[in-house]
Amino acid sequence: MRLTYFSDYAFRVLIYLALNPDRRCTIKEISTAYGISRAHLMKVVNTLARAELVVAQRGPTGGLTLAVPPEEIRLGQVVRQTEEDLALVECFRPDNACRLTPSCALAGAISRGLKAFIAELDQQTLADIVRGQEAQMRSLLVQPAQTRR
Repeated sequence: MRLTYFSDYAFRVLIYLALNPDRRCTIKEISTAYGISRAHLMKVVNTLARAELVVAQRGPTGGLTLAVPPEEIRLGQVVRQTEEDLALVECFRPDNACRLTPSCALAGAISRGLKAFIAELDQQTLADIVRGQEAQMRSLLVQPAQTRR
């Protein structure tokens, strides 16, 4: 199983916001902190806002905050919202043309593995990921020159 950069960036945005709960953060500062494209982050933030995980406020005093407490954001939920295609093998897809499908046990094994992967992520919250690591995580990020309060 391999997650896309889109999911990776979504997790990074959520972690950044969880590390900065008392203020609005900008896409620009998050982009700078992680060294990733603002354009990519805009798409990610849009998806997170539609999923009601992030509140995006426009304007001069705008910015991003978590829409719900980190304890309520399950990692499996984030993956389901950000991964377009969890069809890991051809036989999971509607246009399946694999000739082995009628007698192959591979699909069942992969399906069980995927369910176990998502189930494990569902056991973890954003709070679990940052709890106890806040100071160390903050020190690893490039800090913006000026932050909004």
